[in-house]
Amino acid sequence: MIKPGIPNNEEERLSALYRYEILDTLPEDDLDSITRLASEICQTPISLISLIDAKRQWFKSHHGIESTETPRDVAFCAHAINTPNQAFIVPDSRIDDRFFDNPLVTGAPNVVFYAGIPLLSPEGFALGTLCIVDDKPRELKQFQIDALKLLADQVIRLFELRKSNIELEKTKKILEKRNRDLETFASVVSHDLKSPLSNISSFIELFKLNYSNLLDEKGQKLLNYIDDSSLKLRNLVDGILTYYRSDQLLFEKNESISIKQLITNTINLLSPGNRVKFNLPPDNNINVNKAALTQIFLNLLNNSIRYNNKAQPVIDITYQNDNKHHYFTISDNGIGIAPDKIDIIFDLFVTGQKKDVNGVDSIGIGLPTVKKLIGNLGGDIKVESVPDRFTKFSFSIAK
Repeated sequence: MIKPGIPNNEEERLSALYRYEILDTLPEDDLDSITRLASEICQTPISLISLIDAKRQWFKSHHGIESTETPRDVAFCAHAINTPNQAFIVPDSRIDDRFFDNPLVTGAPNVVFYAGIPLLSPEGFALGTLCIVDDKPRELKQFQIDALKLLADQVIRLFELRKSNIELEKTKKILEKRNRDLETFASVVSHDLKSPLSNISSFIELFKLNYSNLLDEKGQKLLNYIDDSSLKLRNLVDGILTYYRSDQLLFEKNESISIKQLITNTINLLSPGNRVKFNLPPDNNINVNKAALTQIFLNLLNNSIRYNNKAQPVIDITYQNDNKHHYFTISDNGIGIAPDKIDIIFDLFVTGQKKDVNGVDSIGIGLPTVKKLIGNLGGDIKVESVPDRFTKFSFSIAK
């Protein structure tokens, strides 16, 4: 028996093999189907997907044999990977100097005929073979060899897909951990900032109540500036926390709701008073994520109210649907959005207006939160606007 040689690129070849994280894994139906098909095409009792590591050949799929591995020194496949660009065929091992006394030939499974197609990674490393085995001598027809090569290519494609899925799962876990860390950070920052900010606001109000008469006009302005800045910072902290917590809303279960009731409840939360006229859509019961949809309406309706300088603000809300999506529009007759802001208002910390009609600073978190929620609900949002005439948000969510 002649032992198989070690490929010149063995270190790199093994690294390529280990990157697939496939050794000693459970059987997979897609790969088992390939070995069954290989045996059918070539009419052999045994077919294998064999991978060669440092000391053994291990069978990711084994058709017609119970064994799952053999030592590398006796493996036919360990010879095959030394000729990576061609089929390795042994018509009759009993008269082949390399194999006649091989224990796999003289004993079970009595390998007399062997044909192996090297499994080449995209980088060109031979990871192992797709091989067929018979206990009697034979020859293959060219179409059978061609079919085995096609099946070997399919094995590599499945390996690559499997590796990509593993990498995606690892990336997903990393992102999930980062999101958890970010949410924890946002919560800690929010708590640690909101408490002193609330104290600052309270002290300012107390100072105004008891000592404002001691300040001149410049001092009064500075005090008001401090008050406005603390309010802006509180709103910013609240907005950041809402943005990073919005993903939690997606875990809420869908439920049947009345559109009109949801919108009415949202308007009541905003307390716009009688000054604003709302035109609501006809009532419909729909099955949606109520918490997420409420958050979307809260942000969009709040903007329509805050950025409207008309004596009679009017907000029109419509609803339609088809087999795949729910469609909503929210239109107002407010101050509108400048053309150079239309394409960027959904970016975090970008605002269409620096201040609302009451002079309160905009922070640029509400619309990014809306876009993120809608995207995660399988929908999309777009905006149309003409300054000082109207703004119209149109969005969809998947059924």
